Amino acid sequence: MGFLRRSKQAETSSDSDGNIGTEQHSNHVSEKGTAAYDDAPVRFLTIRSLMMGVLVSMGGFIFGYDTGQISGFLAMHDFLRRFGERTPSSDSSSTQIGLGHYKFSNVRSGLIVGLLSIGTLAGALLVAPIADRIGRKPSMTFWSIIFSVGVVIQIAATHVWQQVAVGRLIAGAGVGALSIMVPMYVSETGPRQVRGALVSTYQLFITCGIFVADAINYGTEDRPNSGSWRIPMGVGFIWPLILGIGMLAFPESPRYAFRHGRMDEARTTLAKFYGVSESHREVQRELAEIKEKYDTEVSQGKRPWIELLTGPRMAYRTMLGIVLQALQQLTGANFFFYYGTTIFEATGISNSFVTAMILGGVNFGMTFFGLYIVERFGRRRSLIVGGIGMTVNFLIFASVGAFALDNAVPRNTPSAGKAMIVFACFFIAFYATTWGPIIWCIVGELFPSHYRARSMALVTSSNWTWNFLIAFFTPFIIGDIGFKYGYVFAGCNFAAVLIVYFFVCETQGRTLEQIDTMYIAKVPPWKSTKWVAPSVEERGSVDHGRPNDGGGV
Repeated sequence: MGFLRRSKQAETSSDSDGNIGTEQHSNHVSEKGTAAYDDAPVRFLTIRSLMMGVLVSMGGFIFGYDTGQISGFLAMHDFLRRFGERTPSSDSSSTQIGLGHYKFSNVRSGLIVGLLSIGTLAGALLVAPIADRIGRKPSMTFWSIIFSVGVVIQIAATHVWQQVAVGRLIAGAGVGALSIMVPMYVSETGPRQVRGALVSTYQLFITCGIFVADAINYGTEDRPNSGSWRIPMGVGFIWPLILGIGMLAFPESPRYAFRHGRMDEARTTLAKFYGVSESHREVQRELAEIKEKYDTEVSQGKRPWIELLTGPRMAYRTMLGIVLQALQQLTGANFFFYYGTTIFEATGISNSFVTAMILGGVNFGMTFFGLYIVERFGRRRSLIVGGIGMTVNFLIFASVGAFALDNAVPRNTPSAGKAMIVFACFFIAFYATTWGPIIWCIVGELFPSHYRARSMALVTSSNWTWNFLIAFFTPFIIGDIGFKYGYVFAGCNFAAVLIVYFFVCETQGRTLEQIDTMYIAKVPPWKSTKWVAPSVEERGSVDHGRPNDGGGV
């Protein structure tokens, strides 16, 4: 192949960890032959890249489906009878909170729903060493199996609610790990011109999973036996099966392969997903950038976990990732799904399953536009506009709910209820097209290869921590302040706009290596759109100056 031809030394020598040494990488990547570059046009999206994005994003579908089905289970008579608390016949609350004379206390329902988030937190923290040891590809198959084990535990439960909770805890570990593996694999493998849309497909599949679960729940809710909830739960086996087996047909991440001495494999994988020959200029350039970054990392030796904060500009990026993941939860999207039944009752829709399908349908449908927006308008502009839109709609929604809606009897104020439905849908539209998908994209691009698995595990744990806190405490908070709770989320959305403007760089159309250099060079985020990436040689001088940057922001 001329340029990037594997050297004999590189084929026979590697370090004790299985990673090929810096000098060997240099020989392998830097040798120039006499063959000219292939400058054929690069297609924006290849069939292989599309199939990869769809298959890998099944990890998002798994999460969305599990989230959607549990909200329906809590309202199903058989599930409530088996796992709820029996109340005296004179307890009128049982007819409001549950069915018949059974109900879920705030603590029990909070634990059944929220323990999934605790599991996801554990999975997010455990995924890094496994992904770095066995690779990105087999890790996704492994965590799909873990999720399936959790489903088995839940579906086997008869009357012990703690068994359901433990099953969700274990399934959550699989969900949490996949929430890191999916953006990581797609970011490391997808062509740069479509990487944002491919990563955002993860969020699209989350919304799709929620909608499908709502639809299946709607179809089984009237069954008088355990089939009402066991059938939807059993269908949940299909999605990890597709992901776990399907990954066997795809290659390892090219950046992981390169770091473990498999340069031919890395080059071939890049060429296949770009849809060009291995001698194409784009493949050679990106592989040279991967090598340059790897050489710099190897020259500085192994890095302990503490360097996620003390490494070059890592404190800045780690804290930014933690805050962005927390803010994705604090946008308040789940608040709408929690209050959906009450709002829609004001317009005559009393079936909570229909309510869930309407909100889930809007969420799913609008996320398609997010795949276009992220590549058409970039990350920064989309997040800023989306944050402003969510702030405005939440302020209106909360004000109408707090001061115009008759919370005791919503049907007495149908106009207020209709207005709240409209602004709830507007909010979901802004969220689904911006903050829902794009945050996963940014986190997948934020860190250099050497830190990526551990850094993504740390920052994504922030998402799952806030997911649990909101899921568990929301029933208590809304019981005290009602729709005024929305003002808290509106304030968080406004703060999110400021954080994006002052701290998030524009990464659209750049390689992961260029993004790393941009943060190290301390490019002002509001000027990052016009930043011109230096050549590989010039970038080397910036990267080798990393120790002087320390971990400061």
